[in-house]
Amino acid sequence: MTVTETETTAEGGADSCAGPRQGNRRPDGADKYTISEVVALTGLTAHTLRWYERIGLMPHIDRSHTGQRRYSNRDLDWLDLVGKLRLTGMPVADMVRYAELVRSGDDTYTERFELLRQTREDVLTRIAELQGTLAVLDRKLGFYADAGRALASERTG
Repeated sequence: MTVTETETTAEGGADSCAGPRQGNRRPDGADKYTISEVVALTGLTAHTLRWYERIGLMPHIDRSHTGQRRYSNRDLDWLDLVGKLRLTGMPVADMVRYAELVRSGDDTYTERFELLRQTREDVLTRIAELQGTLAVLDRKLGFYADAGRALASERTG
């Protein structure tokens, strides 16, 4: 199994890389994108795409007869997942480890589960921290809104 393959889960649903497909994608089978098309679709730079491939975060990318990279919808799905993992704050080394585990096959489900479970815990901790920060900002905004109204009332009264 490659890092971009999907499977059917025990519940009968597809285990897609990152969720429903988005953007202007070609139908499967006609999905050969150049690196510049992937840049336009993903917002990533060509340098980043090449780096992902070099460090093992991306699977082997097909090449045209002239040696140009040709990405598939599966590759775009994988890049979407990588983007989501980046947003979680997961270190690149852990993302590469996850990709290696997927490539290693079904025997690594437990390790993959644990890696993603820990990442989820980290995200929940971060959300709680951000909620606390938001509460402080809301209090400050309330203070300044009240102070602004009081000041405006003094000027007009």
